[in-house]
Amino acid sequence: MDNNCSSYGTSWADQWDSGSDSGRTAPTSKQGSNSNMKNMMNKEKINAGLVKTKEVAATGFNKVKKGTNSSVNWMKEKYRNMNNKR
Repeated sequence: MDNNCSSYGTSWADQWDSGSDSGRTAPTSKQGSNSNMKNMMNKEKINAGLVKTKEVAATGFNKVKKGTNSSVNWMKEKYRNMNNKR
């Protein structure tokens, strides 16, 4: 097994990452409050998106349900008509 991937050596990402390690530093209080505000705004957007997705899925499900019901009723009617002609 290659020891370059161990926790003591450098990983593949560390070797090829050309960016700074800004994600590893602790945010200052001003950055923390901005980060918290952004997180809250992102959560609100995500929740709004989930509500819309749920509504669309429910509408689609109802359309499929109605279509299936009408198709089954049509087949039943055709079967009844076919048996009544005999």
